[in-house]
Amino acid sequence: MKLNDLRPNPGAKKKRKRVGRGISAGQGKTAGRGTKGQKARSGGGKGVYFEGGQLPLARRLPYKRGFTNMRKIYYKTVNLKQLAEFDFDGVDVTPEIMAGIGLVKKGTDPVVILGDGELNVALTVKAHRFSSSAKEKIEAAGGTVEVLPLT
Repeated sequence: MKLNDLRPNPGAKKKRKRVGRGISAGQGKTAGRGTKGQKARSGGGKGVYFEGGQLPLARRLPYKRGFTNMRKIYYKTVNLKQLAEFDFDGVDVTPEIMAGIGLVKKGTDPVVILGDGELNVALTVKAHRFSSSAKEKIEAAGGTVEVLPLT
């Protein structure tokens, strides 16, 4: 086999349709554009935005505009009243343990501790973020707060 023997597969290359070249060519006179009207004209037709004068979809749904910040961190919230389930003093409460008892879905998700509720046991709480009221209440109960780095 040589380079001059190479050919495309049969039917792989198709000739371009030459429209408007006379009646015997099959696509003469109106050249497949129909009879008169906006679409028959050169440069005719409307853009994708045009809906026949109806208010276009992009203007009917203004709340869909804007953008989504790809770097936004979505924290899973846990309140102090949920942490009150831990009965013993000195227990380490990590996101993995919270996931184990069902406070968060996955132990790998970033967790924020909020100050809703009271805490009566001294816990070592490890999370990615704490509200100021949660921090105060944990430390007032004799526990410690440890901020985990975001990965």
